[in-house]
Parts: sequence; structure tokens; C-alpha cells
Amino acid sequence: LAVAPLDRSCQFTDFQLICEADLFDSHSSAITVRARKKAVDPKLVIKNLFELDEGSPVVHVDHGIGIYKGLHTLAIEDIENEFMSLEYANGDLLHIPVTALHLISRYIGAEDETLKVDHLGSDRWRKAVERAEQKVHDVAVELLNMFARREMNESFAYPKTDEDFERFCDQCEFQLTEDQENSVAAILDDLVASRSMDRMVCGDVGFGKTEVAMRAAFHVANQGKQVFVLVPTTVLARQHFETFEDRFADWPFEIDYLTRHRTTKERADICERIKDGTLDITIGTHQLLAANVDPRDLGLLIIDEEHRFGVRDKERLRQLRANVDLLTLTATPIPRTLNMTLEGIRDLSVIETPPAARLAIRTFVSIHDWTQVKDAVTRELDRGGQVYYLHNHIDTIFDTAEKLKSLIPEARVLVAHGGMPKLQIEQAMSDFYHRRGNLLVCTTIIESGIDVPNANTIVIERADRLGLAQLHQIRGRVGRSHHQAYAYLTTAPDLALTPKAKRRLEAITAADDLGAGFQLALEDLQIRGAGELLGQEQSGELTDIGYDFYIRMLEETIDAMKSNRVPDLDKPFELGHDIDLKVPAVIPQNYIPEVKGRLILYKRISNALSKLEIDHLMAECVDRFGPIPDNLANLFRITKIKVDATELGIGTIRLSQSSGLIAFVDTSRLDVAKLINRIKNGNVREKFELLDAGKKLRIRHTYHNGADRIEFIESFLQSITLSADAKQKVA
Repeated sequence: LAVAPLDRSCQFTDFQLICEADLFDSHSSAITVRARKKAVDPKLVIKNLFELDEGSPVVHVDHGIGIYKGLHTLAIEDIENEFMSLEYANGDLLHIPVTALHLISRYIGAEDETLKVDHLGSDRWRKAVERAEQKVHDVAVELLNMFARREMNESFAYPKTDEDFERFCDQCEFQLTEDQENSVAAILDDLVASRSMDRMVCGDVGFGKTEVAMRAAFHVANQGKQVFVLVPTTVLARQHFETFEDRFADWPFEIDYLTRHRTTKERADICERIKDGTLDITIGTHQLLAANVDPRDLGLLIIDEEHRFGVRDKERLRQLRANVDLLTLTATPIPRTLNMTLEGIRDLSVIETPPAARLAIRTFVSIHDWTQVKDAVTRELDRGGQVYYLHNHIDTIFDTAEKLKSLIPEARVLVAHGGMPKLQIEQAMSDFYHRRGNLLVCTTIIESGIDVPNANTIVIERADRLGLAQLHQIRGRVGRSHHQAYAYLTTAPDLALTPKAKRRLEAITAADDLGAGFQLALEDLQIRGAGELLGQEQSGELTDIGYDFYIRMLEETIDAMKSNRVPDLDKPFELGHDIDLKVPAVIPQNYIPEVKGRLILYKRISNALSKLEIDHLMAECVDRFGPIPDNLANLFRITKIKVDATELGIGTIRLSQSSGLIAFVDTSRLDVAKLINRIKNGNVREKFELLDAGKKLRIRHTYHNGADRIEFIESFLQSITLSADAKQKVA
């Protein structure tokens, strides 16, 4: 065993190095209430939204947007503690104790060049928050209406699965991953409920989303209901049709596909069979949304890559799905869709686990160089593989094909683009699939294309012009087998990339892990903005206060409206947010040497909402790093005190070696009679004095030892806690 700054395992010729992150689950089952409510894997959110680099913008609840400058150890009154340092305008520094990191969130909003760092003490932040509060109220009302409509919007409640379903599952030639099984279970639970399903399944290309969808389609069709599978391209519709036909071959279901490539007579026949209910499963493109498509008894609508459909299409979808269960499949959800799933408006299942023997795609970004292109293509052809070359300009695509033919004479070049006649496109794709060609020069038509396991290299020309989700989808065309795959993303020579394009290319290069689609979606959320949650614009107006803080305000407003009270957005952070017992409460550097590791653990401890969650974190620390040192034990105990203080309506607790102060924010949460009794019956080491009409309590004491002060506050808070019955009455 060794300590080294490695975050992933490595395979050497004669041994394998296994790092700690792969041995242990780096984030335990201590899931916050918020994370549970959003039904998204909390470790992904923590990793992407809370893991900071120096120079990253952050939001402080009271002081606004600043720049994170790292963790620093400061000695105050001879007691060393660790602080997060934030830099504000004019170089002003603010040091935040690690016990108060719940006041900090990562800033997601404006680009670096337009980011406005706040001045400490200015009123810009206060005015920005006030403007956001007005907007949040309107959004909260609309959200509550959507929740209410969704709860009232009853759909057919399907029975539980039977032997037929089990037999259908057994016919699958692959063993489902745990993520796939969890997704199927969640979908079946949704179908059994009377409430309409609206679930998004997010998983990388080739990670088994289609099998999950087919099991849902089987259960619905087996109950006599019809299923629509809506896809963005004709090529994908044909591929899905063949996949469904093969998978359902032993079952008496009628399956067909509807695209513009079908003849007029075929389309009319399919529409008639949909209308009379004899067609059980229909796979189609936008043709499925035509006015003449009138299903007799539609039960389930499956949408593959919803972001590929326009506003008019979505209006038609809304009409279709009034009482229809909806299942959306995507590799990288667009920011607004992801935003809605994180807020619980739509349910989310994430498939992260790759198929067995799948290797991550190695990605390279460079200036376009024909010599490098020739080397990459030749290397793949020499090992018997096939290559995609993406050139996204129809006018010059044949010139590029000729250039590649002259460069690589042994290549059998094919061309495919959206402007070609349909039969030529299908012929080119078919020839490439059946290895009659080994180099396909194409446009982004392959984004949702056929599965070619033998294609393991892709060259994307002018990758800076493509979106992040699009890049991820196109890169996923290769690496569909056990062979190592390569993606070469090239940019024009002597071209200054825009900041957003540079960030997209950096993100796609960094996200080379299997199952990185959800991480890329979060990165896209940061690059493009969260979007108006309910409005028409994709890039929203959240830049003033940042996405995290906006969402926190929205949640508080919704909770208040549900309880028929006026939202008090300051109170949650007033409660228990200032606990200072003058004791060292840090994670020692020799316990967790890595700064990011300490920061993430600090953030998780600070965000803990219950003592049980803190106990889980303590157990995880022992499991991962060994026995808990005294200073970290102090941090855990102080965090438990913060939890108690919040429950008791206490905002501030400060204790020095001889005196202290407790400030009450909401006295309805504590037992006032017990408090008065505790004040009267204090021992010789304690003296109490109520100040400011009972809002503050001054303490004189002789607890000079830090451990004694912690124990004193723990017992004091316990002595003034309401009984269970009284808590119920307050609630």
C-alpha cells in the first residue's frame, strides 16, 4: 500500500495499480434529503457541482460572487483552523470557516469574460437577490401548478409484471447491469402507478437504454396498449425497427416503422393500422407527429433524444401525452431538460455502468493536419477496422473524399450526407455496415446512426463548431466493441477559438471515462447556462446570482407555499450558521493530503442535515482513511451541534474559555420552560443572563478545556429540546 496523488487505476505489464477511488465507494449512502428528492445519484452532483479548482467562481449567500483561492490554515487566539479563502473585487479577501461551507455554492452562470465579481459591502448583491426573489415567486407558482396537474393527470395503471414479462427478459442475450435493472424497476413502478409517467433515462451510447425501453414497451403492449417510439432520423428509425423486430420475434406483436422513406401507400396503411389498433408498436420520425396519425389506444410514448425535436413538435407531444406515459432516452440531456430533472419536475434514471469489456474512447484535440489524419486512418485500416471522417459541409464533402482517396489509396471511401437521395444514403450506410467500404466521409447525419462495431476511429473536422452534447453523441459512434477506439477532434489552423468552444473541447477531452454523458450534461449546464426553467429561452437569466443559489431560493419558496406561509429566504441560513467553540476542528493534512479531497469532505460535512448522515460520513472516513483524529472528531461533533441548533431555532453559539453567547432566531422550536429551568438550576461552573427581550443568552463559565466546552453545549441543547409530542404540535 502506498500514498500517491493518483485518482484512477493503471495496468502495467506485470502488475495492476489499484487506487483508493476504485476500491471504495468514494461517497457513501449518506444522501441528503435534497439529493433523495431529486432522485439523481448524489456522487455525480457532488463531484461536478462542489469540486472546485482555485480560480473558480463561487457564491456566498451574504456576500455574493467571489473567486475561490484555496484552503488556508489560520491561527486565531492560538487555535489553528482551516478556512476557505474567497477573493472579491479590488483584491479583498474573505476567509470562511470550514464549518460554514453550507453558505458556499459553486457559481454556474456567466462566462469568465462577463463574470461580475462583487465588492464586499456593496448593495449590488442585495439588489440582484431581490430581483431574483420576485422572479422565483412566479416560477414557483407555475411549478406548483405543474406538479398539481401531473398528480391529477391519471393514466392507465398497469398490473404488475407476469410470467410473460419474465420470459421476455430471459430472452435477452446480455446480463443487465445494476443501473439498467434499477432503471427498469423504476419504470415499472411508474407504470403501475395511476399517475402519468414522465421519466428520462440518461446513459451513454451503447449502454443499454434501448433494452430498458423495449422492456417497458413489452409490458405496455402486453396489456393491449399501443406504443410509439419517436426517433430523430430515418436511419435510426430503421435500426430501431430491426432491433425491435429481432427482440420481439417470438411474441405476437405487430411492429412497423413510419418515415418519409416509406411509400405513400405504405404510410396510409400504417396510419390505418394505428387507428384501428392492430399495430402494437410503431417506430417513426416526425411522421408520427402528423395530424393524420390517430392512435386508438396509445399507452406509452418513447422519445429517443428529445432535444432533436423543435418547438412545434413538442407542442404536438404535449397534446399526445395528456394521459400517456412518457419515457425519454438521452445520452446528454440539454441544460433545461437536466435542470427539470434535477428539480424533480421529471424523474431521472442514470445508466453509468458500461457493458463488459468496453474501453473508454481516447480523445485528442489538435489543429487540423493532413499528415496526422493519414496516420490515424492508416493505423485503423491496418488493423482491419473502419473509420468515420466527419466533414460537415455538403458543398465540399466530395472534394474532401477525393483528398482522402489520394492520401490513402488503400481506403475504400464512401460518402453520406443529408442532401443525398434517400436510397443513396441507405446504400452508403449499408455498404459501410457490411464492410464494403472502410472509410465513411459524412456529415453529422451519423449522430444517431447505425451501430458499426468494427468502426473504432473517428476524425471530426472543425470540432469547435459542434455542441458538447453533439460531440459526445458523434464520438459515441466508435468504441462499440472491445477494441480500443480513438477520436481525433481537429480545429482550423491559425484560428482563435471562442472561450465557449475552448471549454467544450476541454470538457469532451477530459470526460473520457465510460459513462461520462451525465457529467458532460452538467458541464453543458455550466457552459450554456441553466435556461429559463419554464420559458422559451435555453440560456436563462440566472447569471446575476448563479444557478445553485437560484435553485435554493426556488426550493425555499416552494416549501413555504406548500405550507401556506410567506417564504423567509434568510432564516434557513440564520439557523445554526455561526457555531464557534474555540476548538480546532479540521481535517489534518496527514489524514487527507489532497486539498480537493478535504474540500469535498468539508462540503459534505457542512451540508449534512441529520446526525444519522454525519454518522454515515464518520463510518466512511474510518473505512477509507483510518481512525478519526481528534481535530476531525471535533468537526463532526460541532456539525451535530449545528444540526441541533437548527432544530431548536438557534442562530449563533459562541464560546470562549470563560464566556459565551447564544442567539435565538425562533423560540417556538425549543422548550422555553426547560430553558428557564436550566438557567435557574445551573451548576457552580455556569451563570446565565437573558438579554434583548429573551433573544440572546449570555453565558459565564469555567470550561477552559475545548472538549469540556463541546460537552457543555451538547448537554445544554439536549436539556432544552422539545418532547416528541411538542415537536409534532409545532410541525
